[in-house]
Amino acid sequence: MQTVDHISFAGKKALIRVDFNVPLDKKTFEITDDARIRATIPTLKKILADGGSCILMSHLGRPLKKLKEDGTVDYEKHTLKHTVKRTSELLGVQVKFAGDCIGAEAAQMTVNLKSGEVLLLENLRFYKEEEKGDISFAQKLAVYGDVYVNDAFGTAHRAHASTAIIAQFFPKAKCFGYVMAREIENAEKVMKNAARPFTAITGGAKVSDKLLILENLLERVDNLIIGGGMAYTFLKAMGYEIGSSLCEDDRLDLCIQLMKKAEAKGVRLLLPQDSVVADAFSNEANHKVCDNKMIEKGWMGLDIGPEAIAANDEVIKNSKTILWNGPMGVFEMSHYEAGTKAAAIAVAEATEKGAFSLIGGGDSAAAVAKFGFEKKVSYVSTGGGALLEYFEGKELPGIKAINQE
Repeated sequence: MQTVDHISFAGKKALIRVDFNVPLDKKTFEITDDARIRATIPTLKKILADGGSCILMSHLGRPLKKLKEDGTVDYEKHTLKHTVKRTSELLGVQVKFAGDCIGAEAAQMTVNLKSGEVLLLENLRFYKEEEKGDISFAQKLAVYGDVYVNDAFGTAHRAHASTAIIAQFFPKAKCFGYVMAREIENAEKVMKNAARPFTAITGGAKVSDKLLILENLLERVDNLIIGGGMAYTFLKAMGYEIGSSLCEDDRLDLCIQLMKKAEAKGVRLLLPQDSVVADAFSNEANHKVCDNKMIEKGWMGLDIGPEAIAANDEVIKNSKTILWNGPMGVFEMSHYEAGTKAAAIAVAEATEKGAFSLIGGGDSAAAVAKFGFEKKVSYVSTGGGALLEYFEGKELPGIKAINQE
């Protein structure tokens, strides 16, 4: 795997695809979580320490999908200028900003960039050519740099101009940054070299969102814990009454097939025996603990119950490898956070005893952060969608583009 450690950047301009797609406060546009920016700082520092310069390119949101009423882009909501101050602070270098990612201004600023300097280009997704993977757009970006560095794992599953297409213009001068390298290394550790027992914890709303990953995991894991809204589709498939709980009726047969496959493979599949149910989707709703075989009409499961927590705890704490993707309940609401918090505690305890734990981005990463366990697990992925596709067994375009000759 070719990384920034294999290249000397002395006197070179590194064109770096970063993932600065950070959440912003809707009123002040202040960054509310700078984890993605912090993650890429070591890559930038390595390049600058070598005597190189950094040209950063990223996206922020999907501006062309959410146009204003007059049909124009909501610039203030999607401009990367909001990330300049924080990036400068974290890097210890004043980051310059180009008001466009292509065109005369950007071209001139890249030409004038000196060793030790950093330039951030404006949001790539202000151009439809980025997401379309347009080769001429990629070429316009490619002329800025001597070396191409992909450090944006969060978009590695997209064949976009800046993540996959651009690499062909750097046949002998392309590599991964530290974020990408770590993501690949940790994902491969779980999927190819897992110590046993290997337990996967999956949650979230829909079976359909996790179908391919569930099928792929059944080939690899010893235990598969299922929680969140998706559990109720499995429970209904078993003939249980689930009240008003979330359910995909068109996936019932599929759930039966997955349960049969687990049995045939000798995989222990854990579904929650009980739930915290409520009479409305609200933290203020009436709520109680209920056996999952009979949830009354008008009540919905919003978290796993104490019996399910205890059963999951036992399995998690005896595991040597743990992959967690998806919460056990609606952890954003205090009355329905216990299942997800208990899972985080159990994963942290197993990690302390020597297990390897990978938190699969998205809601799982948010939950681990909320409950203060980021430093108590082995690795928290920065790329939810990309990691999911990796675990589905797909070859990611952003990885393939660097690896191929």
